[in-house]
Amino acid sequence: MSYKQFLETGKIVATHGIAGEVRIQPWCDEAEFLTEFDALYFDAAGKTQRTVERARVHKNVVVVKFKGVDSVEEAQSLRNQIVYIDREELELPEGTYFIQDLIGLEVLDADDPQTVYGTLCEVSQPGANDVYHIRRPDGTENLIPAIPDVVVQTDLDGNRMFIRPLKGLFDDED
Repeated sequence: MSYKQFLETGKIVATHGIAGEVRIQPWCDEAEFLTEFDALYFDAAGKTQRTVERARVHKNVVVVKFKGVDSVEEAQSLRNQIVYIDREELELPEGTYFIQDLIGLEVLDADDPQTVYGTLCEVSQPGANDVYHIRRPDGTENLIPAIPDVVVQTDLDGNRMFIRPLKGLFDDED
């Protein structure tokens, strides 16, 4: 599986104050995550890099001051810009994945790998745990909780996820 090196992590939605700061709406689990980077990128190829002078969380957005952006007018020119991070600048804990890497995985039965449930097409985050949306071959969708009792193994290199569904998750299988 080929991974995207530069990952979308938010969008500049507004300016903040008059000193060139911008507000970034984070597209990650925790807004604080975006404050950890020394640089953010403005394209998926990583060609347009901006050095972060400082960053902090303020009311569920991340307020960032980029080096060389010193006025509200310069900050305004960055509005609606998507920001990216370089995946090589961080290390995820074991068993943690980027949502973009999970989308498209083939979902198989952990006990009978010949049984294909479908393709992971979406991840929703309603609360205590993520929910994986599995698109069946007939186009219908099933939802499974992303918990260790259900998700047995995630094999990004093999483009597969092995699950042990709870009773009732795939009613037509019983």
